[in-house]
Amino acid sequence: MNVSANPDPDPDTAPAPAMTPAPADHTRLAAVLAGVLFVPGAAGTGLLTLASEGASRCLTYGEQCAPGLPWWLFGWSAGLGGGALLLALAGPAVRIRQAALAVQVLAECFALLVILSHA
Repeated sequence: MNVSANPDPDPDTAPAPAMTPAPADHTRLAAVLAGVLFVPGAAGTGLLTLASEGASRCLTYGEQCAPGLPWWLFGWSAGLGGGALLLALAGPAVRIRQAALAVQVLAECFALLVILSHA
């Protein structure tokens, strides 16, 4: 008989089960990256819009000016994106930060769509 083997180990002295580390949460980094890239994205979209024939003719001669989406939609969507950026940075839970990041990216894309609608 094996004397050293203990069939019923004491739960207080038993080794703890191996805990797997939680996956890294990169929502804050992605939110900052999306916020920083919005400014050159808006500038590039504005240049792309001005390069179109309709927008350049409207700017130069005042002819064929398409109404496009109202500019207040750009302001609201950019403001919503900024608020979502703050929530993505300061949100207490991972799911809240992920939802805020999704709202931020969608709001920024809508703001770029408003710029493109004037082409």
